[in-house]
Amino acid sequence: MYLEAKETARLYQLLSDKLGNDTTEAMFKYIDNKTERSVENTIQTLATKDDLTLVRKEINETKVDVIKWMFIFWAGQFSGIIAIIMLL
Repeated sequence: MYLEAKETARLYQLLSDKLGNDTTEAMFKYIDNKTERSVENTIQTLATKDDLTLVRKEINETKVDVIKWMFIFWAGQFSGIIAIIMLL
């Protein structure tokens, strides 16, 4: 962290000498704002524990529905096979 601050101060000094204080300050503010917006956008796209809990709940509900419909399908197939065997 210390090294980064030292490098930033050196870069600021070098740019101030070449571009002037106002231009250098404006450029640093622009970079800070751009970085901050980028971080905020990244944070908005991350999933939270609550989001993951909701997804797990939906998956479990879907599993129950699939198992229920599989049982109904199998019972229908079994009944159809029994009916065909009885007819023969």
